[in-house]
Amino acid sequence: MPLDSPPEWALAQQRVIGERIRAARRQAGMSQVQLGEAVGRDHKTVHRWETALTSPTLMDLILVAHAVNVPLAELVR
Repeated sequence: MPLDSPPEWALAQQRVIGERIRAARRQAGMSQVQLGEAVGRDHKTVHRWETALTSPTLMDLILVAHAVNVPLAELVR
């Protein structure tokens, strides 16, 4: 059975997390390709996270935080 669509506030938070991933990646001087390689994902997946088209898993977030050298909490606060 499919889940109902998430509430708007949750979608807004997803967009904020994507923006934080993008900002942290840029601050680290990495391209989407480089971040994707560092976390074992395609650059298109990184793009989808940054634009909130898809949600990264918790493990993805942990790997991203490590790759860009920021605390996980900074990405999801």
